[in-house]
Amino acid sequence: MDFEARMSALSIEALSLKEPDCPAELQDLDYEFDVDWNPNENKKNKTVSAAEVYIQACRLERVIPVSHFVRNIGTATMTLNHCGLGPSGCKAVATALLGDMQIHTLELAGNYIQAEGSRYLMQLLRFNSSIEHLDLSNNHLKSDGAEWMAKMLSDNISLKAIKLSGSKFIDDDAKHFADALSTNSRLKELDLSHNEFCGKGGEYLGQLLANNEGLEVLDLSWNHLRMKGAVAFCAGLKVNTTLKHLDLSWNGFGNDGALAIGEALKFNNTLVHLNLNNNRLTNEGVGMLCRGLEYNDTLQVLLLAYNSLTVEGALVLVNIVKNTPKTALDEIDLCNVQVNQNFVHLLEVTRQEHPGLKVHYRGVGGFIAKKPQKRTDPMKVVQDYLDKRKLRLWDFFRNIDKDGTMQVPVTDFRRAIQQSSIPLDGYQVEELIQRLDRGRTGMVDYRGLADTRKQMMRDHRLQLKKVESRQKKEKQKSDRILKTFQSAVEAVTPHSSMVISPGGAKEESSGPQPFSATPLSSWHHIVMSNSSRYSVTNLSSEQVHLPALGGASSYRAASSPAMLSFSQPNLLPDSPQSAAAKTVSAQGVRILSSLFLSFIHGASLRLTALSLCSKNALVKCQSPVEPATQRCILIRLKSKGLSGRI
Repeated sequence: MDFEARMSALSIEALSLKEPDCPAELQDLDYEFDVDWNPNENKKNKTVSAAEVYIQACRLERVIPVSHFVRNIGTATMTLNHCGLGPSGCKAVATALLGDMQIHTLELAGNYIQAEGSRYLMQLLRFNSSIEHLDLSNNHLKSDGAEWMAKMLSDNISLKAIKLSGSKFIDDDAKHFADALSTNSRLKELDLSHNEFCGKGGEYLGQLLANNEGLEVLDLSWNHLRMKGAVAFCAGLKVNTTLKHLDLSWNGFGNDGALAIGEALKFNNTLVHLNLNNNRLTNEGVGMLCRGLEYNDTLQVLLLAYNSLTVEGALVLVNIVKNTPKTALDEIDLCNVQVNQNFVHLLEVTRQEHPGLKVHYRGVGGFIAKKPQKRTDPMKVVQDYLDKRKLRLWDFFRNIDKDGTMQVPVTDFRRAIQQSSIPLDGYQVEELIQRLDRGRTGMVDYRGLADTRKQMMRDHRLQLKKVESRQKKEKQKSDRILKTFQSAVEAVTPHSSMVISPGGAKEESSGPQPFSATPLSSWHHIVMSNSSRYSVTNLSSEQVHLPALGGASSYRAASSPAMLSFSQPNLLPDSPQSAAAKTVSAQGVRILSSLFLSFIHGASLRLTALSLCSKNALVKCQSPVEPATQRCILIRLKSKGLSGRI
């Protein structure tokens, strides 16, 4: 039997604490309850307390009562964390709390109640409307428990905060919460941390944010949101209008996720607290995040601790605050980043305009990492010198190489280099001599310079190709992420829900429109359908140009009441002058409809219009049609079997 039918089997005598043991007639009884049980119906008028109900329920479930629960029953907050309740103990607690309307907070973390216990709590919350805060963290609810919790959230009207941390939820379980919270605007705080949400889970959670209109605090820390899941989640964040606190710490957003968050922050104007600690962000990712901070005027707290950031990333963040007058940022956490004096000076200057700004950093003593200056190849220096003056090797060495053998003594070669204006120091000259006189013969074979020149040119071209290829790949990756992000946004956003501009206000164009949490598994190559945008009911005000018929010019589809309008259910207008047009058969209407649809899709309509337009439709055109063209049309209509109906 259902949980709500279980109270009926507990008689007043069975609930009495005067009996040392449970009555024999109840020992073999299937433990059933009924919330419709009314103690006033009992002739003895005995009052049964919630504590008595709990102890008797523990006897029937063969579990040990929790003394803390008995002592504190009737208080506003009931804390039973780590009491080893299990499913049966949870059942007894739920039984006792059915009629307790004093309780507002119920904490049951770490009790291993599993999915079975969550079912009892779901039925409890169906009838107890006083509980507003529920903590079920670390209870091994798993997928079955997720279904019960989602069902409870769909029906409950009182719960404001729920903690489901460490429940071993997986990707598909996120769909249950997305569906449930699409219609629940009363829940304000949701904790789904320490679960196993990955790619598809991020898609469903993005749907959750896009659908929900009440959630203010969301904790998704210690999950596996990264890459596709992170980008899809940020698509929901972009269109969300209620969320204020978001904890994404200990995920794997990386630079890709930072780019998506930056795009979301350009449009989101409600988020005030964002935690991105331990998310594999680099200085490059911070730069991408700052693209959104330039437009955002609501975010106040940004936590970026324990990422791969240096003082360079810290300087970028403070510069954004300094150069963005409308920013609301007043706290930045970089507690593991060691900064330098340049950062401290910039922070002091920034605080003159933003006196409330707090930046947490590790200490002063950091430095901006710079790559060591690459030592210039002396052979390349010589080649550049010759190229600049348009000289050949022979022209340069002919004064010391009278025989033209391209071999000169080391002393002469050193003297010639030193007397020239080639920018080589002593170390580079000796290095050049060692490379050209490998056998230590005392003779320099400067033909190696010519060979080196060819090799350097090849290396230079190869290096340029590598740089161009790397830049191209980075741009393609960035474009792919942005395209993916936009596709995900379109997938979670109703077509007529909002008009948003970066940094501007949101204007609702219609009321709330809940929509299903369909997974975005193919969002990276989605091509949004244009069927709704170009539907029959949405084109009444658009100017449509048909191909010219003979010498006819283009016309507007809805510019005149006498013309055919795309927005009318019947394609033919209802006017006295068009009475003859009403006789067009259903087949003709279907053909005309296909004509308009084919035009919308860009098909060539010159021959189609000639063969399918009716005589009455042509008469309605603003521009006259030549008689020869009309005769051609009538011949084609006759072949279609429509001429007899005109």
